[in-house]
Amino acid sequence: MTGPQPTPEGDHRGFLREWLNDPMAVASVAPSSPALARLMVAEIGPATGHVVELGPGTGVFTRALLTRGVPEEKLILIERAPAFAAMLRVRFPKARVVLGGAEALRRHIADGPEPGAVVSGLPFLASPASLQLRILCAAFSCLAPRNPEKGRGIFVQFTYGHFPPARTAVAERAGLTATCIGRTVRNLPPASVYRYERSTG
Repeated sequence: MTGPQPTPEGDHRGFLREWLNDPMAVASVAPSSPALARLMVAEIGPATGHVVELGPGTGVFTRALLTRGVPEEKLILIERAPAFAAMLRVRFPKARVVLGGAEALRRHIADGPEPGAVVSGLPFLASPASLQLRILCAAFSCLAPRNPEKGRGIFVQFTYGHFPPARTAVAERAGLTATCIGRTVRNLPPASVYRYERSTG
């Protein structure tokens, strides 16, 4: 068992507090549901290698990654909210927790191993196109080569909308293809999950 176990009430209060402090930087007023977390990590496992999580918040997706068999010491958690970062260091002491922005991902992990996947809990749909492009380019400049059998070379992002979270022009400029890998109504609000990978054409 890793670190103190979270309580739903405490996590919801923490999310609401951070959302009130900076609503554009926090994807929701409440943590993601277990159903969404399972979808987010469905294509990731021990063979993926190191996994970067962007905006892990209270660690819902982090716990799902551990359940999938990703070793805690192979998790790199990039969190810009100091309160969440402090919480993550207690809950996941073997993971590497970095206080900073997702767009600086390449700098954050310059001295570390090449990640096999990036899992994003960021409010991507609400982000400007320029920021979406910076984050995607930073991620794919670090990601390992594509290997579907191992769940490598992918960027996973959820959205509350009916379309891919990154604007079409942004994905095209970054040379990426988006694929919806699932939807769940067991989340507030209902969500879809997309996998981004390098275009093969």
